Amino acid sequence: MTTRFGIIGTGMMGCEHIRNLAQIDAVDVVAIADPHEGSRQAARKACADRFSPHCYKHYDDLLARDDVDAVVIATPNYTHHSVMAAVFQTDKHVLLEKPLATTMADCNALVAQAQRHRGLVWVALEYRYMAPIAKTLELLPQLGAIQMCAIREHRFPFLHKVGAWNRFNRYSGGTLVEKCCHFFDLMNLMVPSTPRRVMASGGQNVNHLQERYDGEVPDILDNAYVIVEYEGGQRAMLDLCMFAEGGRQEQHIVVTGDRGQVEATVPGTEVFLSDRAARTHHAIPAPLSPQVREVGFHHGASYLEHLAFLEALERGAPARVTVEDGRLAVAIGLAAQQSIASGRPVNLSEVEGFLA
Repeated sequence: MTTRFGIIGTGMMGCEHIRNLAQIDAVDVVAIADPHEGSRQAARKACADRFSPHCYKHYDDLLARDDVDAVVIATPNYTHHSVMAAVFQTDKHVLLEKPLATTMADCNALVAQAQRHRGLVWVALEYRYMAPIAKTLELLPQLGAIQMCAIREHRFPFLHKVGAWNRFNRYSGGTLVEKCCHFFDLMNLMVPSTPRRVMASGGQNVNHLQERYDGEVPDILDNAYVIVEYEGGQRAMLDLCMFAEGGRQEQHIVVTGDRGQVEATVPGTEVFLSDRAARTHHAIPAPLSPQVREVGFHHGASYLEHLAFLEALERGAPARVTVEDGRLAVAIGLAAQQSIASGRPVNLSEVEGFLA
């Protein structure tokens, strides 16, 4: 059976989703919606001769179609709540790009609405599906009691988006929500406990300082250190630098338990597993899955996520990446942003709306 998709938001990530879906046999993209003509043109180009979608300026027209089974939402972060509110008026399945939303109030509302929604609701935190990270997750039981997780991302600055929405905290949620919800989600997968307190230091030291939008200077962070403390005494750390083009690896991930450690890099095709007692380590292959037909921007992860999403639809299974996963990742990001602004540690319970 063919699953018929509608794509809401056809900027960079919307087109990335189209290119991935184009490599999957039993799907069709029957409609796209974006208010920006340039983005609609980009979507038509991404569809090539594989799909012939109807094109709309507004997503309400797309959602009104009976021949759309599932939607991918790749609109600017601050619109997620309103777009999802419209989706929840239907029974359509949905793959929602990260972050879940930009405020805790909006996240809470989406979690509550998703629990009543008849369709599948899946949050696109696709880093879980990158081969080195997936292998790391597979090896966690061999580490004993996990105590620490360290993630470094040294990369290029934020790309240009339509309307420059990703240059301002009020639209993106802030760098530690917009970009780093991926890493906070991984920390929560790798550390077997509940996040409790966040300490962060960060700033805007290099990027976007000379840019002006309607006379306003961007206010997003371009570097930060974040420490997350967990209820069980474990700790996780993020080292973020967004003016580090040309590095050998963009991401470096280390998870350490009382029996051993796993070390992975992205890009990378192997991980290293150490054994404390033997004082040895060895490489374990972590190649790109042979299932991947579209490598794309995320090392094949988006393609594998779509396969998992479609499998869940076929089996009537729940989402592997839930709205509650998305909510918790956003909460850590908001706590980190609050810690930087206040100059002190922030308990998650202090994030407005977290306990609502």
